[in-house]
Amino acid sequence: MLKKALFVLAVAGLVVMAGRAIPAAAQHGGPPSVLSVRQQAALVHRITAKRLDTLLPRMMRETGLDMWILSCNEDNLDPIFETMVPLGNWNPITQVLVLFDRGPEKGVERLNVSRTDTQGLFKNAWDAAAFDQKKGESQWQALGRVVRERDPKRIGLNEGEVQWAAGALTSVLKRRIVEAVGPKYAARFASAEPLVTLWAETLLDEEVEYMERAAALSRSIIADMFSAKVVSVGQTTADDLRWYYWQRVHDLGLRVSFSPFVSIRGRSPKDVEKWGKDDKFVRPGDVLHCDVGLKYMRWNSDHQEMAYVLRPGETDAPETLEKLLAEANRLQDIYVGEFKTGLTGNEILGNVLKKARELRIPGPRVYSHSLGYFLHEPGPLIGLPWEQVDNPGRGDVKLVPMSAFVVELSVTGPMPEWGVDFRVPLEQDIVFDGERTHYLAGRQTAFHLIR
Repeated sequence: MLKKALFVLAVAGLVVMAGRAIPAAAQHGGPPSVLSVRQQAALVHRITAKRLDTLLPRMMRETGLDMWILSCNEDNLDPIFETMVPLGNWNPITQVLVLFDRGPEKGVERLNVSRTDTQGLFKNAWDAAAFDQKKGESQWQALGRVVRERDPKRIGLNEGEVQWAAGALTSVLKRRIVEAVGPKYAARFASAEPLVTLWAETLLDEEVEYMERAAALSRSIIADMFSAKVVSVGQTTADDLRWYYWQRVHDLGLRVSFSPFVSIRGRSPKDVEKWGKDDKFVRPGDVLHCDVGLKYMRWNSDHQEMAYVLRPGETDAPETLEKLLAEANRLQDIYVGEFKTGLTGNEILGNVLKKARELRIPGPRVYSHSLGYFLHEPGPLIGLPWEQVDNPGRGDVKLVPMSAFVVELSVTGPMPEWGVDFRVPLEQDIVFDGERTHYLAGRQTAFHLIR
């Protein structure tokens, strides 16, 4: 019964929250339209083909790999493998993809040594039907043949120590690959981590367009969530708003990037005394915060925004809060101004913090990451929430053009009205084109006001 009470009542078109029904489709002008599943699949296929045709050859040559072998198992897929096959692809049993660079004139040969139907993205290099009839070679024999025929000089495998997405190859599959290719070619194995990083963090123009749509969709839902259309002061809880966001994403046929977070971030000492320290309902004078995101096709969004619940007679948030938000926006400006091709995440972090302190930004903290196919993309890490120092490994990754990031940061300054230091965190999505950065679907420069 509880589960039923949390989700949409289809007949009434209502979302149940803490025993109260609120409109499921409450919107500010409506979000961008979402493509049908069939349209999404066709778009992803076209973009994936273009990435394989245009980005992959350059990246393999830049990283010095003339062959790349990806292998994984059904229901335990390599995250990079999933970026190379059609949307919703059926991947039975063991997967093996082989990419071989034949040089600038012939390009990269894309071979499929498995039962997967890659819908033309890869050429089949194994006759599974013949093997089933005991008339042909096994999958691993086929892989050995493919490698020997091409005689690669340096073979990349998805074994990495820095980037999580580069380390998906299991020990069992590694052993089988070694057995298939033999000691001569096993001696030529190398980590594909640099290639994985470039592949995952670099976007096409078309991908940026749909990341922008994902960001716009998410911000539209946030605007609804932090409004009187959804919030009934004294009746709605922060947890209700969390489920509201999640349900709205679900109703669009999409997925959340991560479990949404919504909280009452601040309440005056007088109001705590009035309502009780365990009170969970949204009250006048409350400061609300969310950390939410959604995934549209293969691209993620990630946002943190703030809201203020107006007291009777108020038309704006308290001046202290508005000033802190303005300082957070100043820190954002400093952050995006430090993006330069070739800088590491650690260098960007150091530059931002140095300038922020020189300009007397109150309590600046930066903890940003790249974004795209994954919520935390394998691009340069720019700080961590719990420490503002260099991060060996991920922080040493260099910034490349056509990569997306979150401007995730906070400022902390005095709030005399409450007698405390108050932290204002923000998070918005951006893309760096090699020269400039721009926000995907804008950024928050004023509190959402709930009347």
